[in-house]
Amino acid sequence: MNQFKMILRLAWRNLWRNHRRTLIMIAAIVIGAWSMIFMTALMRGMVDDMVADGISVLPGHVQIHHPDYRDDPTIANVIAPPSGELLEALGGAEVVAWATRVRVPAVISSERDTRGVTLVGIEPLRERDISFVAGDVVEGEFLTSPDDRGLVIGRKLVEKLETGLGKRVVVMSQDQENEIADRGFRIVGIFESKLAQYEEGFVFAGETVVQKLLGVGDQISEVAILGSDYRNVETLFRSIEAAAGDGVETLPWNEIDSYLGSMLAVMDGFVIVFIVVVFLALSFGLVNTLVMAVFERVREIGLMLALGMTPRSILGQIVTESVLLLIIGLVIGNVAAIATIEPLKDGIDVSIVGEGMEMMGASSVLYPALYLKDIVMANLIVIILGFFASLSPAWRASKYDPIRAITKV
Repeated sequence: MNQFKMILRLAWRNLWRNHRRTLIMIAAIVIGAWSMIFMTALMRGMVDDMVADGISVLPGHVQIHHPDYRDDPTIANVIAPPSGELLEALGGAEVVAWATRVRVPAVISSERDTRGVTLVGIEPLRERDISFVAGDVVEGEFLTSPDDRGLVIGRKLVEKLETGLGKRVVVMSQDQENEIADRGFRIVGIFESKLAQYEEGFVFAGETVVQKLLGVGDQISEVAILGSDYRNVETLFRSIEAAAGDGVETLPWNEIDSYLGSMLAVMDGFVIVFIVVVFLALSFGLVNTLVMAVFERVREIGLMLALGMTPRSILGQIVTESVLLLIIGLVIGNVAAIATIEPLKDGIDVSIVGEGMEMMGASSVLYPALYLKDIVMANLIVIILGFFASLSPAWRASKYDPIRAITKV
């Protein structure tokens, strides 16, 4: 313990013998740590926003449907509503909310134009807890019951159809007999979404009304289940899959929307790569600083070796200097990053590149997401890589010959 205290004291004193070089290196580490944490928070925020928006657009965390529905999403591939063991599982503690839907391709026509859309028959009360649409209604009102004869459509679709709130439109689809089924609806609500493609692509009606239109009785297209954490759905998925049985297909959200699932996996890997790349750039400065410090103290190191200090202690002293340098820089960098991110948590307006963000599935407002695990991971990677980066100059110093080091001119 006494030897460790001595090494720590010597390392701290040696750091500040050339304070200008030490401060420059600390500044570099601060900027590196700040950039790692800040950029990671921005990337996490973008991906979290994309995943949350994607999940709120109807998949939920787990989804049940007919085995052929994903290949042929028509009214021919429907399933019975939840009952028995499945209904019990849907009431489990891990299920936050669930909803049934009838979801089919359709065509909507106004007096001015016709567009292809996805018609979604919903249970309004259940849908409020699981998807985006209820909270995004900006004009009129949301549907009140499965028997509600109104229609909720997006702002962009209203503009395309040149129609408006209270106007009548005709929705056409195909029933189980392959016959055209059509019905007039009055627009009772208009919603806005972070992504314009959602506003143009979906229209919502009461589930019972759509079932009658398509002649499917009480059958549905899908059951969407929402859990507590989109990153940890395995337990929820397994319990629902076991309860649903073999007659249906049960899938987690990352298989339903493979793009979002792949994006999340790539992002998690990219964060680590980004941190490693940034530190590799910093490590050259760190190694250079330590090598210069060793060269400046060749005689001193030789004298300590001659007085009985072991090569192991010399190595420990140089490595300790490196770790102290890193810790100081990381502490200041972490504080700077947190202080920078906190004021931006209400969102960063990136509408100037909004169209490009929308093409990637992200909104025009970016919300940084600062996770403790990212801070810890960044700091651990820097400390570990810094330790190994300091071994080379430390090893060189510990191998000096005392006589030659003392007499070095």
